[in-house]
Amino acid sequence: MAISPSRVFAALLPTAGDIYRDENEPGMGEHTVTVQRTQNSAREVQVTGSAEVSCPADRATVSVSFKNSKESVNDVTNSISRRVEYILQTLRQHHVKGEELTVTRHIYRADDLYHMEALVMVVFSDFGQMERVCIVLLEKLDKSVCVSTPHFYHSEECLGLLRRSVCVAAVENARLKASEMSSMLGQTLGHPLLVREEEATERYGGREGGEGRMGEGVHRPSISATSRVFVTFNLRHKDRTRKKI
Repeated sequence: MAISPSRVFAALLPTAGDIYRDENEPGMGEHTVTVQRTQNSAREVQVTGSAEVSCPADRATVSVSFKNSKESVNDVTNSISRRVEYILQTLRQHHVKGEELTVTRHIYRADDLYHMEALVMVVFSDFGQMERVCIVLLEKLDKSVCVSTPHFYHSEECLGLLRRSVCVAAVENARLKASEMSSMLGQTLGHPLLVREEEATERYGGREGGEGRMGEGVHRPSISATSRVFVTFNLRHKDRTRKKI
């Protein structure tokens, strides 16, 4: 996952009676703001941090479909069953687990013949394994068997990890900047008082070049997630911290 740098803004709340100039107000040279504070109120630093994390697809499905027609039900069933068994044996040899595949069959009668269609759907998390399986099936089976191109997607586990990671990265970026700013101002960064995620977005469509690629035009897509957080920390005077130590 790639983490982009964040933008962090800070406002150091003044002590009682402090006067500061607001650069965002019109007529800055003429306008001042006085902030009244109680003696027991704490000094705080408020920052917003953002981060972006990208994650490639971690799953892919490949379907193997085939059909046959015979004059009897037994003949068409036996023909399809032999193909299914060969495909399942190939998958077992490449360590594909039973819960990662499904087999469906459909039989019908038309023009005095019995027709049967079968579909084997396989879910892969190892894309090298997927490529090896597809090569074997394409080499060993005839043209009546169709091996689809991979369909890549993100599992729920992957998306959950991505969303947590980008939020944590945004909080960490905010903390680092707040720590640097407090040190510059002669303060020590204290505990967080408030952490709030203000915005979270996800964007599909990116591509991871090369990795997971099978054939021309097939790419492993990625998703980018962004998070923006608002964090408030309390501040302590460095002198006070030294006395406690």
